[in-house]
Amino acid sequence: MAWLFLGIGLLLGMRWAYDVLGWGGYWGWDAVENAALMPWLSGTAFVHSVMIQEKRGMGKTWNMFLIILTFAQVILGTFITRTGVISSVHSFARSSIGVPFLAFTGIMLVGSVGLLLARWDDLKSENKLDSLLSREAAFIAQNGLFLIINLAVAIGTYFPIFSELFTDNKITVGAPYYQSVVGPLLVPLVLLMGVAPLISWHAASAKALGKSALGSPAPVTLVTLVVLFVTGMHNPFALLGLGLVIYAGVIIVIEYARGVRARHTATGESWPLALWNLVGRNRRRYGGYLVHVGIVLMGVGIIGTHVYQQETQQALGVGQSFKIGDYQVTFRQLELVPSGQADKQIISARVDVTKGGRPLGTMRPYQEVYQNGERMTPPALWGTLQEDLYVLLGGYESDGSLATFKVFINPLVNWLWLGGLVLILGSLVAAWPDQAEERRAVRSSRRAQSVASVAR
Repeated sequence: MAWLFLGIGLLLGMRWAYDVLGWGGYWGWDAVENAALMPWLSGTAFVHSVMIQEKRGMGKTWNMFLIILTFAQVILGTFITRTGVISSVHSFARSSIGVPFLAFTGIMLVGSVGLLLARWDDLKSENKLDSLLSREAAFIAQNGLFLIINLAVAIGTYFPIFSELFTDNKITVGAPYYQSVVGPLLVPLVLLMGVAPLISWHAASAKALGKSALGSPAPVTLVTLVVLFVTGMHNPFALLGLGLVIYAGVIIVIEYARGVRARHTATGESWPLALWNLVGRNRRRYGGYLVHVGIVLMGVGIIGTHVYQQETQQALGVGQSFKIGDYQVTFRQLELVPSGQADKQIISARVDVTKGGRPLGTMRPYQEVYQNGERMTPPALWGTLQEDLYVLLGGYESDGSLATFKVFINPLVNWLWLGGLVLILGSLVAAWPDQAEERRAVRSSRRAQSVASVAR
């Protein structure tokens, strides 16, 4: 649940950046964004590796390390936002809490590591890894990738601190660093996300895995990519990225279909009821699959906006127009809108929009102008599952005769928000209490206590 709420926070922050800051994007690799992302990454590694502990009694020490790392990164993220050590548009008010907070962080780390070492013998694994071709090995590989990505983000985030400390010159790491380092690491991570459900525990058969992995998922993915290529998608990065997420998505759909078909055949239940009962009796498994569906949908949105975003900036007089993609934007009027606050004015522009010659309606981008000189430029949005038209009011003449507009086309961005909702739903399904499972756990615990009592 902590992982879920942190994920919700990240999604809300992305939506806030998209709707309020008015720069056309939703993730800028800002230091405070990264500070929230890093514990989510290590927490994601934990929610995967803890299954190895539950299934095989392995990785207990590693899981405790991940929990300590996740909590430590939450504390360090708070330190960043409250002390001003890193410049960020998201930073909160600075205070004198920096030194005491840093001391607390040190005590927490030393205490946590001390407790881990003190219980080292109690955390020994009950089993060993049977095969490199097993679900355990796949989860371990995923863990490694999550932590490498975490490290790459940490280097970029904290680099300005150390550069200023050692060179007296604060060097900020920009988005190109993260894209060039993190982007390639996502390729094997998404591939493992797709393949892992096909790999059995203990040891898997290479022949059976190859048949499952290359059976239906590969042809469906290939056909989809051919269709995309024929219809105009020629960017190799987009084709690679979409190929990976489509492949992972097809595998998840097949896993759902197998389970529903088996239950329908065994019980005679209707297809919807079979799906409902299948998920209800295997909440963690199929809730986890639903989380992966959310990640797939988000991946489609991220690829679309990253590769195919269009933007332009034009100064228009009243009645003038410009085109971007299939859209035509026409400036009609600039007006002062009552704000209801003495220290704020709202300057709104009315623009008419057509797509392919078909009228879409009127959009009203605006600026909020405060007496202290600050300005906010929330966008006007017109969106579908295909794309968002994102219109910003930049500068303007005081008489309203001229205004500057910045316009973005963000393809598939709404798949990102849809995927986020699916991720939240899947997390709730997986985390929802299961009374039958709880009773089994209680009975197992009582049996273990009885055995221990007899042994004594």
